[in-house]
Amino acid sequence: MKRWSDFSKLIKFRLTFLVVFSASVSFLIGSKANAATHGIINWKHWGMLIIGGFLVTAAANCFNEIIEKDLDKLMKRTKDRPIPAGHMTTGQALILGLFMALAGTYLLGSLNLTTGLLSVFSILLYAFAYTPLKRKSPIAVFVGAIPGALPPLIGYVAGYGTIDQIALIVFGIQFVWQFPHFWAIAWVLDDDYKLAGFRLLPTGKRDLISAIVTFICALVLVPVSLLPTIYHYGGYWVGGVSLVCSLVFLYLAFMLLMKRDIKSAQKLMFGSFFYLPVVQLMFLFDFIGK
Repeated sequence: MKRWSDFSKLIKFRLTFLVVFSASVSFLIGSKANAATHGIINWKHWGMLIIGGFLVTAAANCFNEIIEKDLDKLMKRTKDRPIPAGHMTTGQALILGLFMALAGTYLLGSLNLTTGLLSVFSILLYAFAYTPLKRKSPIAVFVGAIPGALPPLIGYVAGYGTIDQIALIVFGIQFVWQFPHFWAIAWVLDDDYKLAGFRLLPTGKRDLISAIVTFICALVLVPVSLLPTIYHYGGYWVGGVSLVCSLVFLYLAFMLLMKRDIKSAQKLMFGSFFYLPVVQLMFLFDFIGK
């Protein structure tokens, strides 16, 4: 049981699960959009995507924890992770991470070359660009938003075969969503982050400017979430649900702007957890029903 607990913390299981969920939904959309296969879903490939996506995401998180092992010791929420807690050596984690990266990339690359290359790019960008930037500049959030938005793109390409306009739309929605999502988390955990020297809020602290920037990104998400309907890939159902979700999300960001307290940031953070799966699933159901 302890080994599973350590492994779960090493790969950030809940985060990895959400990433794989996002990719799997987009795979189904891509499969339905694929005229070459007459919209037939290849469930074997769907399974390969889920396993490969899980392994690649787990590997990226593993490398992240190896790089930040000394910093994790300084923060309350991360000091019980297996490496800083002494339950696992860096060498053991590295071997595990490399195995997962190679196996995951092989599975995704077996679907098509673009999917494999995107998975490698996501690992490199997350572990070796975003991770070291977290202590240097808030620009890290922008860099991290790219690999963070790649899962739906990877999933779609795995089902469709190449990058098209729908692929860019699912990427764009998740990319923009990440800014208010992550800054809400950074607002809540800012005191803990500062123990490790992380500078993740727009100004590096909980202030009016950080709240304004968060609100602006939530505002941008409103029209971006409507792109499936605007470009006629989805109907009024996905447009209506996306609009309602985006306006609720925007309201939560506005409350953070007005109050600038941790409680408001927590509400925005929890709202973001519901926003993305609801919008993605609605796009899938509406797209399939067309």
